Amino acid sequence: LLMATWKVAPVLAAGCTAVLKPSELASVTCLELGDICKEVGLPTGVLNIVTGLGPDAGAPLAAHPDVDKVSFTGSSATGQKIMTAAATMVKPVSLELGGKSPIVVFDDVDIDKAVEWTLFGCFWTNGQICSATSRLLIHTKIAKEFIERMVAWAKNIKVSDPLEEGCRLGPVVSEGQYEKIKKFVANAKSEGATILTGGVRPKHLEKGYYIEPTIITDVSTSMEIWREKVFGPVLCVKEFSTEDEAIELANDTHYGLAGAVLSADRERCQRVAEEIDAGAIWVNCSQPCFCQAPWGGNKRSGFGRELGEGGLDIYLNVKQITEYTSDEPWGWYKPPSKI
Repeated sequence: LLMATWKVAPVLAAGCTAVLKPSELASVTCLELGDICKEVGLPTGVLNIVTGLGPDAGAPLAAHPDVDKVSFTGSSATGQKIMTAAATMVKPVSLELGGKSPIVVFDDVDIDKAVEWTLFGCFWTNGQICSATSRLLIHTKIAKEFIERMVAWAKNIKVSDPLEEGCRLGPVVSEGQYEKIKKFVANAKSEGATILTGGVRPKHLEKGYYIEPTIITDVSTSMEIWREKVFGPVLCVKEFSTEDEAIELANDTHYGLAGAVLSADRERCQRVAEEIDAGAIWVNCSQPCFCQAPWGGNKRSGFGRELGEGGLDIYLNVKQITEYTSDEPWGWYKPPSKI
């Protein structure tokens, strides 16, 4: 619903009609949005909601000549297909394709506060958020203590039915995603990484696609778990010694959606924030998002910006209209002789 309103609100405000195609795994809230639009009197045909599978519904929409622009949030693989389909008609697209965002923690932080932000940055919404700061870069001076406390905090997270009071980690969206996350964890272990905690089904939950919050160490930059988006509650950890090393590791990714830097030194935070190649950077926090501020990524995280003024601009085109107001003739050509 949030992703839908990020797109629908500026589309309508720009004076456009729209076709909204929600994920086949999460369509109900978008259909409810359609009911609300009817209830408040939005004219028929202004917002149209089409459900279905990507190949059957999404692909024909992206390629349709009557669709003037496509704005997509989802996987890089699907984003590439949308760009290809749109290219044949030179159709503009805006893409938000997720990321493998870093959270850089220096040795001058309040450890418990930083631990909570680190866990929230990766495990909020069960890790199913494009901007999840799922690569923790921790200064070697505090790494041991930080990781030990982080594991203790992670084990204390309440994993339950999301309708249950106090739930802080619910299930992932589907069986397919559940199996994919387990495979990521298994592959990390086979490549030599250490699963400090999590990576398995909670013992008290026999049904549903639940997976314990997972923390992985002994990670190298060549490992799949470091490079690929998991889209689940999985955090990988790597140590650094210097600011330059932290920046280099933070940028060691094909993606560039978001990033975070935690330090008591605001000047250092500013330097690192400017050096991380991403569309959104958080300082001493992770994941807050404001509708007034532009949102979008760099590199393989896509292009274009949602929210803020930019979120309206992507649905507008600039037109130039020039009027000649002088009473005098232009005078460039010599008039023909009068007969």
